[in-house]
Amino acid sequence: MPALEAYRRDLDYSYAPGVFPSLEALVKHPEMVRRVLISSKGSESDGVQKMISLAQKHHIRVETADKALSRISGKENCFAAAVFEKQPAVLSSANHIVLHHISDAGNLGTILRAALGFGFHDIAIIRPATDVYDPKVVRASMGALFSLRVREYDDFDAYRKEFPDHAAYPFMLDGSMLMDEAVADKKSPCALIFGNEGAGLPAEFSQLGQPVRIPHSNDIDSLNLSVAAAIGMYAFRK
Repeated sequence: MPALEAYRRDLDYSYAPGVFPSLEALVKHPEMVRRVLISSKGSESDGVQKMISLAQKHHIRVETADKALSRISGKENCFAAAVFEKQPAVLSSANHIVLHHISDAGNLGTILRAALGFGFHDIAIIRPATDVYDPKVVRASMGALFSLRVREYDDFDAYRKEFPDHAAYPFMLDGSMLMDEAVADKKSPCALIFGNEGAGLPAEFSQLGQPVRIPHSNDIDSLNLSVAAAIGMYAFRK
């Protein structure tokens, strides 16, 4: 087997660091998993043993690789990782989450996990953006990535051309409608659109659909992106 490299965006594979994210890969998409890496320190744990059993069932190579795990995760206590192939998905016609120029791996992973929890399985990411296959994203999602359809687009126009009929709800501080009002009159299928952590959405997005704002006290200027996205998904989930 070829040596594993430090993760880069241009590789055709990535890593799911941690026992739970690795199990999610093995359970949901075993055909994507190339290898399973385990630590000598945690080889007897129930989670690792379950991983080994699943890997054997699907004829996936298992290796004890302490140094590789430390390099991949940046931590000494990472007991397992799945090496998986990148397989960009095709979005369905269901409701979408659109993330415009998101830049933080932790935020992206948290949003993916919340999306799965609130029933949104289709995620569009508008570049430039953080890499959805970055191991930090995969770990922050707790493996939710393997239950979602995620696709990257070069710009919002490319996404909109593919899905012109989704009712657009850009979340903006200067939105003209409170979220509860928008939910009461929502149309389906819909696309909830969230902008960059610092800059938010460009002003022209207010003309692309029904702008929405989440009410909060004047003691803060805005909500963290992953918090805002979770609130929006919860409100629009039905």
